[in-house]
Amino acid sequence: MTENKKSFEENLKRLEEIVRALESSDAELDKSLALFEEGTALVRSCTKELDEAQMKITVLTKEQTNE
Repeated sequence: MTENKKSFEENLKRLEEIVRALESSDAELDKSLALFEEGTALVRSCTKELDEAQMKITVLTKEQTNE
């Protein structure tokens, strides 16, 4: 893992913060748009990590059934 890359849990926590901020509707349009953009990037990152974890689990379970 690179130094700049945050963990799945950190990304998920930040995404929750963004959702709360957007739901509060206190932010100006520009800030809301920036938060939305950050949130979509986090969703992509989290989805990628979940997909990779699912592939690992699939491989591991297939290996166990072939033993």
